[in-house]
Amino acid sequence: MITEYIEQNKDRFLNELFDLLRIPSISADKNYADDVIKAANFIKEKLIAAGADKVEICETAGYPIVYGEKIIDINLPTVLVYGHYDVQPAVPLELWDTPPFEPTIRNTEVHSTGAIFARGSCDDKGQMYMHIKAFEYMMETNTLPCNIKFMIEGEEEVGSSNLGPFCINNKEKLKADVVLISDTSMIALDTPSIDTGLRGLSYVEVEVTGPNRDLHSGVYGGAVANPINILAKMIASMHDENNHITIPGFYDAVIELNEKERADLNLAPFDIKAYKKDLDISDVWGENGYTVYEKTGVRPTLDCNGIWGGYIGEGAKTVLPSKAYAKISMRLVPNQVSDEITNLFKNHFESIAPAGVKVIVKPHHGGEPVVTPTNSIAYLAASKAMETTFGKKPIPTRGGGSIPIVALFEKELGLKSVLMGFGLDSDALHSPNEHYGIQNYFKGIETIPYFHKYFAEMNH
Repeated sequence: MITEYIEQNKDRFLNELFDLLRIPSISADKNYADDVIKAANFIKEKLIAAGADKVEICETAGYPIVYGEKIIDINLPTVLVYGHYDVQPAVPLELWDTPPFEPTIRNTEVHSTGAIFARGSCDDKGQMYMHIKAFEYMMETNTLPCNIKFMIEGEEEVGSSNLGPFCINNKEKLKADVVLISDTSMIALDTPSIDTGLRGLSYVEVEVTGPNRDLHSGVYGGAVANPINILAKMIASMHDENNHITIPGFYDAVIELNEKERADLNLAPFDIKAYKKDLDISDVWGENGYTVYEKTGVRPTLDCNGIWGGYIGEGAKTVLPSKAYAKISMRLVPNQVSDEITNLFKNHFESIAPAGVKVIVKPHHGGEPVVTPTNSIAYLAASKAMETTFGKKPIPTRGGGSIPIVALFEKELGLKSVLMGFGLDSDALHSPNEHYGIQNYFKGIETIPYFHKYFAEMNH
């Protein structure tokens, strides 16, 4: 039994994950390049130890992709497991209660039996590693019911720009029947759910330049445009009084849900008081006329992710800065195209700049929104697997985040994905004090073998 195997090996399963979490594999920062490679080699070693064949570090123009497989019968279905070993930057470090790359177990209100606090614990090292341990169990007990392939990348947090070429150049190697991904969340341990859609993404950086150098704010203030003031006004103008995005044409492709679709989306239990308490906010925000589930799942957004310029050191420096910068992300919904939205933003942002400044918009990366079917064999297998281990049928939900590679897999490999995540939205992904429930980690290892079992049975 899988539960017995987990009980016998739980300390080892935790210690191995802790070793992985101690590697600061931050793909966005070149200073951590050696650590990203170290994480790739760690995954390679653990796949080999678990029993995978043809395990290799596949070089790309950026960070490598770790590949491994176990083909037991070419006539059986094949599951391609995707995950990533890179993580978000840990800054600001001072907001972490414990060091981000020294895993620590603490109890929380949500995770009363303990949670692992570390960068990448939930996104995605903890969730990705569940698949390797579930595979180990199936190999150890000779219960692997289908073929399995692993593709674990190191650039998800910076846009997966080299994954597309890898897929195009390795279609035969990656040939499968479905992609299985655990990089999403569920509602709660007592309310399992499966994401059936993800928002797309358009990510840009903007630069506003005023005078050719920093100026004395007393000598020049009031006569020369301050790029920080201008940038703040420009960003503020992106939403109207109803928090509706003001870029012309932004909503043209958005498909409005009908009343039944909206009602179905809101069937999932939601405690607004607990939601606000968890975030320590007095009220929610966003586009008027929509519920929280709708705002985070089926409506597009525009958010400033960072803004800087001028003097931010200790004490005072009365400077009128030459430049100001911001990073802006737009989450997109089905039918919106990331390149089109990026161009709409660029044209609009440049058009609203006053004459006293120059504006540059630099596109970073993007991804397309996706909706996955709920009547596919893969979804039904995932649903049955979660029902087996959680004791109740999971609720289909729409995820607010973006995994650009889901659309990529469909386009380049012709494969649908099933998004069987075990994290929680409250696990502080991308934030200080990111954590992942120990019970969630073990529940994932317990559930994954059932997915393979049911997927193989349903394909007969």
